[in-house]
Amino acid sequence: MKQFPLFFLSMILMMIQASSSQTLIKSTCKTSVTNNPSINHNFCTTSLQAAPASRCATLAGLGSISIRLVRYNITDTRCHVKQLLKNTTLAPYVKRCLNDCFELYSDAIVSVKQAMRHYNDKRFDEANVQISSVMDASTTCEGGFEEGRVVSPLSKRNNDTSQLSAIALSVMRIIRAGSKSSIS
Repeated sequence: MKQFPLFFLSMILMMIQASSSQTLIKSTCKTSVTNNPSINHNFCTTSLQAAPASRCATLAGLGSISIRLVRYNITDTRCHVKQLLKNTTLAPYVKRCLNDCFELYSDAIVSVKQAMRHYNDKRFDEANVQISSVMDASTTCEGGFEEGRVVSPLSKRNNDTSQLSAIALSVMRIIRAGSKSSIS
């Protein structure tokens, strides 16, 4: 008989925790969109909620998760570019653009790893610089195709990289603002 109330209590606690984390994600995304209107609120909440660890994350945990999401995205995008480059029928200009994107995303992987180290050391300015360079890489990649007036096969991936990077930057901004107000 004692197992039922204990089970019931643990279920209630899990629901409260899940509700609390969903509220944190929603409020973080709402603040992020307020700070940076280019962030898509639905993309922000969906992306953060998709990460399994987000169910019990603190704000600092969401920062770590957001950087990890950037890393997964750019690693997958680099792999996708590598696959596209195997196509022997690519137009020379498109192939050059894809090669440029491959290099940009290769460098971005290094940058996002450095960003995570800086973030974990609470060196948010340095982490910000690294994540900003990842965002620049996706913009530069997309810009190469636009310059040549060709359709980019990476538009969605570049946009996702930009969105995820903006979310990570925004979460770090919220954390810094919170730490400054708690110091004052």
